[in-house]
This record gives sequence, C-alpha cells and structure tokens, in this order.
Amino acid sequence: MWKWLHQLARPERLYQLCGRLIPWFAVASAATLLLGWVWGFGFAPADYQQGDSFRIMYIHVPAAMWSMGVYAAMAVAAFTGLVWQMKMADLVSTAMAPVGAVFTFIALITGSAWGKPMWGTWWIWDARLTSELVLLFLYMGVMALYQSFDDRRTAGRAAGILILVGVINLPIIHFSVQWWNTLHQGSSGILQQAIAPSMRTPLRWAILGYLLLFITLTLMRLRNLILYTERHRPWVAEIANGGRKA
Repeated sequence: MWKWLHQLARPERLYQLCGRLIPWFAVASAATLLLGWVWGFGFAPADYQQGDSFRIMYIHVPAAMWSMGVYAAMAVAAFTGLVWQMKMADLVSTAMAPVGAVFTFIALITGSAWGKPMWGTWWIWDARLTSELVLLFLYMGVMALYQSFDDRRTAGRAAGILILVGVINLPIIHFSVQWWNTLHQGSSGILQQAIAPSMRTPLRWAILGYLLLFITLTLMRLRNLILYTERHRPWVAEIANGGRKA
C-alpha cells in the first residue's frame, strides 16, 4: 500500500492516472445524475404536505451532504500533506476546495428557495444555515490562502492548517438540529426508512451522482494544478509541445 501511495506522490504518475480515470467517472456521474433527476423530478409522487416543492431536495440534499463530505476529504488530504510532507496531497486538497465551495453555495441557495414556502422567509440565522454559511467562508478562505503565497509548499501548509482548524465546524453542522432549537428539519433518514421508497431511491442516485461529479471535477482540476506546479519539468514541456499524450 505504501509503495502505491509513493507512486501517486510522483506528479507525472498522478497526472497520467487522473487522465485515465476522468472519462469513466464523468460518464458514471452523468448517468447517475440523469437517472436520479429524471426519476425524482418526473416520476416520484408529490409529497402529501409540500406538494411538488419537495423535489428541490434532489438538488439540495446531495449538495448539502457532500459540502461536508468534500471538506472531510480535504482534511484527510491536508493532514497527509502536513504529516508526511507530500506535495501532491496539498494539491489534492486545493483541487477539492472549489468543488466543495460550489456544492455549499448550491446547498445554501436551494435551501433558501425551499425554506421560503416552508418557513415564510428566504433566510434566518438558524444554527444549521449559519454553520453552513461558515463552511462556505472556510472554503473561500482556503482558496484565498493558497493563492496568497508564491511558494507552493508554504501555501499548502498554511491552507492545510486552516482546513484542519475548520473541521470543528462539521459536527456543528451535522448536530446543529439536535443541539439547538432550529427551524431546519431534523435528519431526513435518507439511508433509513423515513422517506418513501419511491422518493428515497432517486435521491440515493442523485447523492451518488454528486459524489461521482465531485471526483470528476477534482481530477480535472488536479491535472491542471499538476501541470502548473510542474510547468518547468521536461515531461510537462513535452506534453505542451505535443510530444506526449496527455
């Protein structure tokens, strides 16, 4: 296992691996998202209380779930980079940040749109909503911090520290509906039986689709970051000159 990880620590090897995986994950993400959304928006029955407005959950719930999941993955990569001084681990966490920020933004916007008919307001400083907004600021802070240093190693170390400090926000988001009296509904029991199967199954497909989309976008951005950081290497020049397949 360690030998395999050390192979991935080589920029050229990781770049090539990303190139092989991207088409597979891209096709899988498109297929699963299409299945989940067509099923959920077109064929799932209307909710007996919310009517058709509940269908926004097929966009909102996966985005909210993976906004936290992406940050947790960033934390693992940041910890690896700080402890084992792996430059590629820093690039992985940096590649994830914009994707996580977009997921968080989608979760906030769709949550507001869903909350308006349910709560009578677009926004309230609810514990769940506020902690999710803090998560967006953390993503933005990580991206800004990484761009604030000319030395990539220093930038990765500084961003990694912020990522690890921000991990404390994840349990706050998750347990906020239990710790405080909030307007936001409790856990929807997606992986349990709280949602009717006709609604739950397409939601699971959408959740899987978001995960595969996250992996696809991260691999694409990682390839670009590798090319940028290794731009002075001969193998990058060879790719740029068309002498080697990307």
